[in-house]
Amino acid sequence: MFCHLRPVRRLCLEKISPHWFLYSRSLSGAEAVNALRPFYFAVHPDFFGQHPREREVNENSLKRLSVYLENLQKPGFKSLKPTQLTFYVRETDQNSSDGQEPFSTSGFRAVEFTLHTRDLLSTVLDILNSCSLSTEHLQSLNTHVHSQPLRQARRPPDRPIKWDKSYYSFTGFRDPDEDLEQVSRVETTLISWLDHNEKSAVKKLKNSLPLRRELDRLKDELSHQLQLSDIRWQRSWGIAHRCSQLHSLGRLAQQNLEALKTAKGCTLIFTDRSGMSAMGHVMLGTMDVHHHWTKLFERLPSYFDLQRKLMLLEDQISYLLGGIQVVYIEELQPVLTVEEYYSLLDVFYNRLLKNRIPFHPRSLRGLQMILNSDRYAPSLHELGHFNIPALCDPASLQWFILTKAQQARENMKRKEDVHKFLKTRGI
Repeated sequence: MFCHLRPVRRLCLEKISPHWFLYSRSLSGAEAVNALRPFYFAVHPDFFGQHPREREVNENSLKRLSVYLENLQKPGFKSLKPTQLTFYVRETDQNSSDGQEPFSTSGFRAVEFTLHTRDLLSTVLDILNSCSLSTEHLQSLNTHVHSQPLRQARRPPDRPIKWDKSYYSFTGFRDPDEDLEQVSRVETTLISWLDHNEKSAVKKLKNSLPLRRELDRLKDELSHQLQLSDIRWQRSWGIAHRCSQLHSLGRLAQQNLEALKTAKGCTLIFTDRSGMSAMGHVMLGTMDVHHHWTKLFERLPSYFDLQRKLMLLEDQISYLLGGIQVVYIEELQPVLTVEEYYSLLDVFYNRLLKNRIPFHPRSLRGLQMILNSDRYAPSLHELGHFNIPALCDPASLQWFILTKAQQARENMKRKEDVHKFLKTRGI
């Protein structure tokens, strides 16, 4: 569970916004990204390499923030649902005593806030103020905008931005001038880097072996006790963090074993949110408490019902598309809950019903397709399956599938041959 989490809040713009904000124009997408530079450098996952849990939280929140900003820029949008985000914000000596929440010995603190804004500028202000970051650079941006015609204000700068040294001190971002000087002095190759770190890697591996054995023991015991098919982790958390998660699940099993027995035969995955995945795996959110996990296990029967409806919907889509198999490939698709995937299938199915495509029955048997919500045109993957947008035009879809069907079969045959070759080699 997070430590020192700031309470979820919606910020009042009249109270937090400088006087110039109320009279400023809205930002463009490029200006919003530029205005959020201090925020990005304070939360960028690359700076959390030694803290995998915090790194994954920031990665997930940045993806959701990116979608939120993109939706704000779409023409004709009316309103967005409130989006709750959590970030680990890196601290420096410059703002460690500003009266905000304390930060950990690792040099960062957790900040949680909810976005419910209608334009880019108020969103940028909301984010910066929530993370206790300066908004003064927005005032200079606003002054520059009003001193130039709108058409000129959108032109890219004629020269690269030269940041003050204090900027790099606050954000922790490396000064490119210093990096350039260092690179010119010595060029590190992969071989030299491996040689330099070999002893350290061997020492760390040796020290981690007892903890790795403990992880295997906990995993085997819980899998046997709960009769699970498997226990996995969606993120690359460290060994100690994984052991902690298994200990937490073990304590819950001691308190309420009957509720957990509903997951018999399932694969359990520790991830960022609780629910059931599109693959039918039980997802335990590492940020949730035992109460949330218990509620999830109690709701599993209803999830199983929805999963059966989902499979029926896949069969109905397959029938309308000449027997092509609808599949969900975990490694190639975004992580979706069973509710999200069912909704995606339902939208696509209703579009097919309204625009019947005259495929010959079973003419596409043996072929596969995956459904996507983030694409606008169909495509053929090198492994042989079709990537089909849920909102694809049915007429265009028919033409694309028919013209690419033979190539799809060839790609799938090549994939099968590679698998057979690897299997014969014991790989």
